[in-house]
Amino acid sequence: MGKQYKVLTDKDIKFIKEQKIFYIASSSGKEVNLSPKGYDTIRVLSDDTLIFLNYPGSGNRTYRDALADGEFTLVFNSYEKKPMILRLFCKVKIVKEKSDDFYKYLELFKEKESLVRNFFVLSIYGVETSCGDGIPHMEYKEDRPLLRKWMEKLDKNDTLETYKTDHFTPPNMKNI
Repeated sequence: MGKQYKVLTDKDIKFIKEQKIFYIASSSGKEVNLSPKGYDTIRVLSDDTLIFLNYPGSGNRTYRDALADGEFTLVFNSYEKKPMILRLFCKVKIVKEKSDDFYKYLELFKEKESLVRNFFVLSIYGVETSCGDGIPHMEYKEDRPLLRKWMEKLDKNDTLETYKTDHFTPPNMKNI
């Protein structure tokens, strides 16, 4: 059944690269935040470090929790092949726009600079696998183009930077 260990194996890294969706959960003493993530937004840098490209979108609780040195869990699970669930327990460092690291990571994704809100460097301190036998079998069809089209439209109209600034989530989120 499940196993626990400290760093990613080669099998884990291959598994991560094959997944089309993953989930990121975070908490910093507020409510637990859980978000599904798609697109090509994750890279394995080493057996204990990942980089996550954060696009603008709805809330920004992940950023809030990173600012507060919160806890993060990433979950990857197989829908298409042999069932498996991979959980990564992490601490996070924010890489803000216009920094040297921002441009270094931007190159890894070949993404347009203005479309990226920031990056998160995820330092793994625990890895856990489990069977995933209860996860349904589903087939990947395609990425939904809606978020990308929305970002590109705002970028073309020179309003995406304003959106990113206006939708920054400070540590003491309003209305929570």
